[in-house]
Amino acid sequence: MPIEFTVFKGSKDGSIRQDTTRRNDLQRDDVLVRITHSGVCFTDVHYKTSDMALGHEGAGVVEATGPDVRHLKKGDRVGWGYEHDCCGQCRECLTGWETLCAERKMYAMADLDQGSFGSHAVWREAFLFSIPENVDNEDAGPLMCGGSTVWNALHVAQVRPTARVGIIGVGGLGHLAIQFAAKMGCQVTVFSGTDSKKDEAIKLGATEFIATKGAKELKVKKPLDNLIVTTSSQPDWQLYLNVMAPNGVISPLSVDAGDLKIPYMPLLLNGLRVQGGIVSARQVHRDMLEFAAVHGIKPVKMTFPMTLEGVKESLKTLEDGKMRYRGVLVAEK
Repeated sequence: MPIEFTVFKGSKDGSIRQDTTRRNDLQRDDVLVRITHSGVCFTDVHYKTSDMALGHEGAGVVEATGPDVRHLKKGDRVGWGYEHDCCGQCRECLTGWETLCAERKMYAMADLDQGSFGSHAVWREAFLFSIPENVDNEDAGPLMCGGSTVWNALHVAQVRPTARVGIIGVGGLGHLAIQFAAKMGCQVTVFSGTDSKKDEAIKLGATEFIATKGAKELKVKKPLDNLIVTTSSQPDWQLYLNVMAPNGVISPLSVDAGDLKIPYMPLLLNGLRVQGGIVSARQVHRDMLEFAAVHGIKPVKMTFPMTLEGVKESLKTLEDGKMRYRGVLVAEK
């Protein structure tokens, strides 16, 4: 049967518009999801000047399934994130690194006619995630990219419960990273420009808070085994290299078009590693959702209606730096 649904798209002049996407039918393992919630990520701001459907932190309910769907059924709650498909045959796919597959289909790279800002979406069952029973869809949305990204940084760096973890920034990514690291049993040191977010960082699980504005030197209780950078731009690397323990791992998550310029000798002499990464592979993503469910990890969020005006307002709030800390679009019932 023909399928039509509403999407909210970017455009060359940066204005948001409403459009309709169509599918002839559900093929193979396609799943039609009615979107109930969507997280709002700064990546969506980056693409609002592109002619594409926006949104990649989706949560919703299964409405219909294709002929080859094996596990999901109508009424199941599911979510999806940044990756929509991969080849399934290459070395990366077969070793659990499908996010690095040369044929991966990612947000803004493929499936440009649908996203999580809209009424529905059609995705492969293989790239949908069942939402745990005690996680609300409203909380699940931001976990699909924000939670997945910071959890992957902890996973790839092989962070241990005994580690001292530094987190730069208390924003959309940072406030989730604090919770995950703290619940893993780590000692968490948070770096932020001023003391304005200190109390909140401590409530989220930080054991140490350092205001960095104007600082010429950072003083921590003990050197850091891991450092996760969640700010919108690169930090002053010299400041942070000085507080790293030998063999420490730095995980930059900032989206920055500039080059990575880092002091060479401290990196060399202390055996430090800079570990790139994006969102979690699927099994790691599942682990993240289960961990969040068990430990009650939730985004601090502001909600907006899933309407044209709601999408515009949420993106403006994010651009103006007024989002605390993750925006969520909520479908009208």
